[in-house]
Amino acid sequence: MDIYSSKQRWKIALILVSLTIIVASLFVSNQMIDKIAQREKAKAEQWADAIRKKVELVKLTNQIFDELRAKERQKIQIVVDAQRTILNPSDLNMNQDIDFALNIIASNKDIPVVILTDDGKFAQSKNVDSSLTEEEKMASFQEWIAEGRSYEIEVFGGIKMQFVYGESNELIRLEKASDSLINSFNSDLIDNSSLIPVILVDEKTGNIEASNLPNKELKNPKLIIAEFEKQNAPIKIDFGTGVKFLYFKESPELKQLTWFPYIQFSVIGLIVVIGYLMFSTFRKAEQNQVWAGMAKETAHQLGTPLSSMMAWVAHLEAKGGNQMIVTEMTKDLDRLEKITDRFSKIGSGAKLVEADLVVTIGNNLEYLRARLSDKIIIDFKVKEEGPIVMMHNPSLMEWVVENICKNAVDAMGGKGQLTIELQRVPERVYIDITDTGKGLTPKQFKTIFQPGYSTKKRGWGLGLTLVKRIIEEYHKGKVFVLKSEIDKGTTIRISIPL
Repeated sequence: MDIYSSKQRWKIALILVSLTIIVASLFVSNQMIDKIAQREKAKAEQWADAIRKKVELVKLTNQIFDELRAKERQKIQIVVDAQRTILNPSDLNMNQDIDFALNIIASNKDIPVVILTDDGKFAQSKNVDSSLTEEEKMASFQEWIAEGRSYEIEVFGGIKMQFVYGESNELIRLEKASDSLINSFNSDLIDNSSLIPVILVDEKTGNIEASNLPNKELKNPKLIIAEFEKQNAPIKIDFGTGVKFLYFKESPELKQLTWFPYIQFSVIGLIVVIGYLMFSTFRKAEQNQVWAGMAKETAHQLGTPLSSMMAWVAHLEAKGGNQMIVTEMTKDLDRLEKITDRFSKIGSGAKLVEADLVVTIGNNLEYLRARLSDKIIIDFKVKEEGPIVMMHNPSLMEWVVENICKNAVDAMGGKGQLTIELQRVPERVYIDITDTGKGLTPKQFKTIFQPGYSTKKRGWGLGLTLVKRIIEEYHKGKVFVLKSEIDKGTTIRISIPL
């Protein structure tokens, strides 16, 4: 029957269709992921361009601050010279204009200045925040001195005073604006969790100066930088005070999208496999029930005519009929009774007994020799002399050997040699049945044991299926095609554990 070859073709076709769908889905998914990755990269480059513009703004602002500080210093220098003129009367012979000096000092309305005595005490001040306490003022003065914002003025009589100045309120306001620009740059890196992972690395030191990654992921900077550099080339940013590199990589969401199709198909495949195994288990359970029911019904149907025929043989023998006919009919009735017993055991379960397997197979072969063609040569070999005592059901084991031998005879066309070889190995017994028939193709090695499979036009395809069931389910062994060649023959091996 061609049902199993058709089934095999359908399986291959379904597998090919499934693989095509999976490959197409993965291809489309990867194309979409690549587009998302390109967009993320473009977004990072746009963001880096925006950072560059901020950096340029900060650089420009710092240049402006430097120029403002220089102008304020020049202005203070003029004020200090004017202050020296006023505080040092010895310079009056130099025809200095006192009024002009006073006007210069009065023109300073935004730069805070203070004059301290030689022992560091407060003497005079101008443009100093009046809301500050004395302690806060002195702290500010000391800070200005530490920053180098002081001049020494010699007063009449060798007395010296210290002229100290700070930054104008306008310059302080601009510096705060500059600081906010720099802080906003760092916050763009650290606080922007929606941005793809980025790190800012100093060119000289190689240290990570800013990142939006958690601190626990930055324990090994070299490893992190190498990981980022594998994915994308860094973006160079010149801060004016030094060059820094901006590294970026794919977002975690993009990684998840990359693996999601594979995980999805794996889960679907697992569900399909589990479903198939469950379906196969239920199907086998149903088949077993069908086999058991069919065997019981066959044994029951054979029982009634068998009893009747036994009664007629007994009657014929009592009437003094032909003894040869009675003897042969008795043999056939015994055979029918044995067949009925086999079907009964198949349906209700077989009991294993400890018996000699050589005797079981030998007796069965003697029965077959008398009923097969003279053109069939049966050769029974036992590799080791002596009995092979093991647990088995003699009636069912005879049925197994008989079914395989009958199939072998059919394969040989009623002419050839049939070899049955019995071999004991550690923990197992092998029964090899070899014919010189037409042989099998590799595709038929498994299908010959499937229900309904037969190479004969009028075959039911149940003989070898019963063999498989008896060996595997009742004797816990295996039956399979050991080897086969077209037009040379086939060897079927039965392997039973001792």
